[in-house]
Amino acid sequence: MAAETLTVDLGTETGPFHGGASGTLYGLYGDGVPSRAVVEGMYVRTVATKAQDGIQHPGADALEILPSFVAAGGKDVYVYVTDFHRGFPYEWPGATGEEKLATHLEIVRRQVEQAMTLGALRSHLVWVPFNEPEGNMFGTGEWSYDQVSWHTEPGPYFAAWQRAYHLIKGIDPEARIAGPNTCILYPEVRGFLEFARDHDVLPDVITWHELSSPDEVRTNVAKYRQTERELGIGPLPVNLNEYAHNYHLSVPGQMIQWIAALEECKVDADMAYWNIAGNLNDSAVEANKGNGQWWLFNAYGQLTGNTVQVRAPHPNAQYTLQGVAALDRDKRQARLLFGGTSGAADLVFEGVDAEIFGNRVHLRLQEIPWTGQVGSSAQPLRLREVELPVVDGRVRLPLTDLDEMSAYQLTLAPGGNGATLLSPSVGWRHTYEAEDAAHTGGGHSVNGPEGSPSDVDKFATSGGYHVGGLRTGSDLVLAFDVEVPQEGTYDLRVFANSHNLADLVREQGSTNVFLRVDGGQPRELRLPLGYKWAVWGHTDTRVELTAGPHRITLAAQDPDLGVTKGDAVVDKLDLTLREDRQQDVYDAEFAALGGGARVSYDEPGASGPGAVVLPHSATVTFWVHADDDGEATVTVDLLGPGEGLLSVNGEDVGAVAHGPVPLFLAGGINRVTVTGTSERLVVDRLLVEPSRGLLPSTRVPAAEGTLTGTVKVAAYPYATGGKAVDGIGAGAANALTVTVTADRPGRHALTIRYSNGEQAPATHYNPDPVCRHADISVNGAAPQRVLFPTTFHFGNFWNLSVPVTLVRGPNTITFTADELPDFDGRTKNAHGQRSAHAPVVDRITVTPLA
Repeated sequence: MAAETLTVDLGTETGPFHGGASGTLYGLYGDGVPSRAVVEGMYVRTVATKAQDGIQHPGADALEILPSFVAAGGKDVYVYVTDFHRGFPYEWPGATGEEKLATHLEIVRRQVEQAMTLGALRSHLVWVPFNEPEGNMFGTGEWSYDQVSWHTEPGPYFAAWQRAYHLIKGIDPEARIAGPNTCILYPEVRGFLEFARDHDVLPDVITWHELSSPDEVRTNVAKYRQTERELGIGPLPVNLNEYAHNYHLSVPGQMIQWIAALEECKVDADMAYWNIAGNLNDSAVEANKGNGQWWLFNAYGQLTGNTVQVRAPHPNAQYTLQGVAALDRDKRQARLLFGGTSGAADLVFEGVDAEIFGNRVHLRLQEIPWTGQVGSSAQPLRLREVELPVVDGRVRLPLTDLDEMSAYQLTLAPGGNGATLLSPSVGWRHTYEAEDAAHTGGGHSVNGPEGSPSDVDKFATSGGYHVGGLRTGSDLVLAFDVEVPQEGTYDLRVFANSHNLADLVREQGSTNVFLRVDGGQPRELRLPLGYKWAVWGHTDTRVELTAGPHRITLAAQDPDLGVTKGDAVVDKLDLTLREDRQQDVYDAEFAALGGGARVSYDEPGASGPGAVVLPHSATVTFWVHADDDGEATVTVDLLGPGEGLLSVNGEDVGAVAHGPVPLFLAGGINRVTVTGTSERLVVDRLLVEPSRGLLPSTRVPAAEGTLTGTVKVAAYPYATGGKAVDGIGAGAANALTVTVTADRPGRHALTIRYSNGEQAPATHYNPDPVCRHADISVNGAAPQRVLFPTTFHFGNFWNLSVPVTLVRGPNTITFTADELPDFDGRTKNAHGQRSAHAPVVDRITVTPLA
């Protein structure tokens, strides 16, 4: 097949970069889930979520998420007032339509009055009084106003809208209101707009859902804008506050197609909520990690300047090569995000201005791979770095071996400055599909097809199929025949899933299987849990291989190690040659700049095409991945004299030093910022390498702590020593206190290994796991409230790190919890959606931050 051409015209600008595609519906559970760094680094612009104290789902209460979201750089929180009610369609109480409406309007009143207590923060709220009214409150179903669709008789809905509008504005004249919030852009929306115009109740933001495809985004936004012109209103801001399907979410190659359409239209949009709350719609893993989709939005959020015209080979057609690009004249950089196809493609840049780029450009190509819905990802892979001449304002880069599940980023900067061209960040790699593996023993099944363009409600799966049979009582062996080019250490990644509520999974949690290479190198692997079947994560290990063919087996029994407990499905194996030198490079000229920082391309000694010059108080911020919580070796490469301060996730860790320093990094995403404190500081790059063992850690099993009340030590197979502490909470009398010893005073990371399998009864297709919290007191001081996301099972343990201040010597750490009340401080949730307990605690580790 001939390579298709994606053309980027840097000479045709299409307006300031907007960044609206990064919105989320139910993506935030509460402060810390996901973490502040994860929210900031995804550049989340808007959140749609439930009314405060609503009983539709656990967590995601509008007024509770608001302060931390705004602090993380968020713009607006859209309050689905209807999600105060249970069920879908909404079960709003009342014997008649008027009674139902009166009850609902009273809830609207209480919500707005509560928001008035928040001061200036309420300016970030947008009220959505009705959600999908045509199929819910003003549809034909049992729970509707009068069982008459507003498509047929719009009068009751229009009257209800008018009453809700005046109620909200009467309490807060500055409030913003959004609607009609229909599930698609129905033709009847025109009638709604006419009524709203004629009765002076026009929404401040126009909202509807695009559970369709990217091509319909462009078509429908254009159709709506035409309607505005015809009616003499607007242009009003638009938020397409539910978009994309299961098949698309988590898959960078799918999501870039939506992003390109939404950015072209310059509208806001929120990813749809099909699964669990608090993971940014399958972008965040655990509390503080990102998957491939997270890194795509991180790259998207760092576009600056003006967007430029991108001409796709199949304009406005889904499941084809698409892209979005921006030109920042001040940085002298252009960035292209693209994807959606496999095989070969030609990237052509036109209008490459010699005054910006000179006669030679530096290009860096990175891949953002799919890593599953619950599989964490490191920073994008560096595939290629070259310098090419600009000929008649054009640059062409031919590409091969594209993966339709991946997105890609290409960055252009001025070349010809003697930059060191970096080699690819990964060596040889190959994927082996489970459905192609040989097998022996019983129970083998090939399952699928999963998600596809014709079945978007199912989940994306590599190759469309997966294999089951590794379960309790099975003797199945899957055999993958591989061939590698050279002797070395290889990273082996097993994409797999166990449904956390499956019968065979309930007892233990993670399903254990056994891996061997050519019958040797035996080891036990614990495969990842998910909230449904075919929700993919990955388990990683390393294998030593000689050049040539090998057989890698996954088995449900091993003569030396035991037998499988649980039930798992396997999607694929990825095998990658591991580099000898483990060093992650983050160039300053491609990082996020603030406070007057500027990129310079004529700093002698710069490793890449440029460096960043920081005047006093200016900043350069790097989004840094760490595999695990713990020490890393971090080097800020500087050029020349100057002074600055270094911070990690908002914690100051000292002056910028020349040479490597040990720093604590949280597992997952870390915001590392250099702030200039002199007239001029030149930052070249940030290097992150493995620990040298310079930060002294103290680890204490929770079972060795002091237990009060009903707190007890219980058996958990995967806990430290097979034991962990359960029963913390339901009042301060039921507490755990551990003593940790610090060899120095100051700020430390408190790393808590915990589990949380609590789940509330769900009303429909969304599983409803409950975040537990702990009130953590250090040396008797006022407690810090920490939220712990689901680990999908009480036998499945994760780490979560929080900063604390310790004294030198012994320190007491006390964990308590109790059920939190509603916003009024008196009433409580009646549906088990707020836990009274802290998580199960396995062990506590304290490590100096620096």
